[in-house]
Amino acid sequence: MPDRRAAPPGETDLGRSLFSLDPQVTYLNHGSFGAVPISVQRTQLRLRDEMDANPMAFFTRGLADRFAHARRQVATFLGADPDGTAFVPNATTGSQIVLASLDLPPEAEILLTNHGYGTVRSAVERLGARAGITINEVDISLNADDDEVVAILVAAVRPGTTRFAVVDQVAAPTAKLFPVARIVAELRERGVSVLVDGAHAPGMLPLDVSATGADFWVGNLHKWAFAPRPSAVLVVSPDRRHRIEPLVVSWEHLAGYPLAVEYSGTLDYTAWLAAPTGLDLLRTIGLDRVRRHNADLAAYGQRVLAAALGVDPAHVPDPSAKVSMRLVPLPAGVADDIASAMDLRTRLAVDLGFEVALSLWNGHGYLRVSAQIYNRTSDYDRLAEALPGLLGSLRPTVQLGPSSMA
Repeated sequence: MPDRRAAPPGETDLGRSLFSLDPQVTYLNHGSFGAVPISVQRTQLRLRDEMDANPMAFFTRGLADRFAHARRQVATFLGADPDGTAFVPNATTGSQIVLASLDLPPEAEILLTNHGYGTVRSAVERLGARAGITINEVDISLNADDDEVVAILVAAVRPGTTRFAVVDQVAAPTAKLFPVARIVAELRERGVSVLVDGAHAPGMLPLDVSATGADFWVGNLHKWAFAPRPSAVLVVSPDRRHRIEPLVVSWEHLAGYPLAVEYSGTLDYTAWLAAPTGLDLLRTIGLDRVRRHNADLAAYGQRVLAAALGVDPAHVPDPSAKVSMRLVPLPAGVADDIASAMDLRTRLAVDLGFEVALSLWNGHGYLRVSAQIYNRTSDYDRLAEALPGLLGSLRPTVQLGPSSMA
């Protein structure tokens, strides 16, 4: 059993009653889709009732003003310029708006890391295939420190050829925290414009988006900022806004950024309009309290799960990062391909009642556990007790312990 003295402070319940999650499920995957608090669900329901009571009034009288009001509140929370902030459905959509608006010459190069989100990489590949642009993906180890990360990216820049880069703030596949302000400063000095993929940053990290200096920044509100799905923002620097074009031309296309990006006919905009309610709840609970609770609890979960699997501490990814998601290496051969990873994820959910994320990165399988205010140390203790037996039943020949992590 794990050492209970190592448990983070705040074992008392911070927020189970605030959510409508199934009590029969231990939900350790807030990072994938978030979870919407009940009060935020009710705000969105009232907005939907209003929309359906008089669609004409909702869509044609004052909707742009309501966008602007919600946008100001969200931008203030993020430390972003409201005039440069646009609502989008998710970070992937925001990234693709940026990519579609780039004017890169043929044979230019886009710089990526091996921690990037799959659909963003696919969108870059599509752009490359269409426009004759080269992709340079650099390898960064899980435990590379900030100086090493910056040095690797700077060394990868080819003067006059590398024109654009995508860098994660908290990487989805690996939960690695990147020093984005330092990266942006170094790359922009070398003539490289930067998109920061901050999909997991809002609500998880203290943010000052403007201070990053990024040309483009995207972040989801429906993960760690308690907003309904789908809601995210795209933030664009002043010198780039005139180049941003919506993916869908609407009646607001002449309004320019950000409204031309936001409005697209009869979509359900209630998630965006309800997003400030989630931010208000975070502030009421206490932003620092929530972040500290989640980071400490994620670290605890990583520690007890790694110990249960006999993982050599040297192979535990980035154990000191103050993030709300952590990776735990799985034994070699357990989830080293997509099919086996999906099978394990299903078995954990159906057989044991644990919802977790599985990450396949650099040919190795990892368990990615999240921590949110509805979680407790006992959630991770119970998973740590059950996981070795399940892995043994899937692959009886696997030996748990340091040798399997080599």
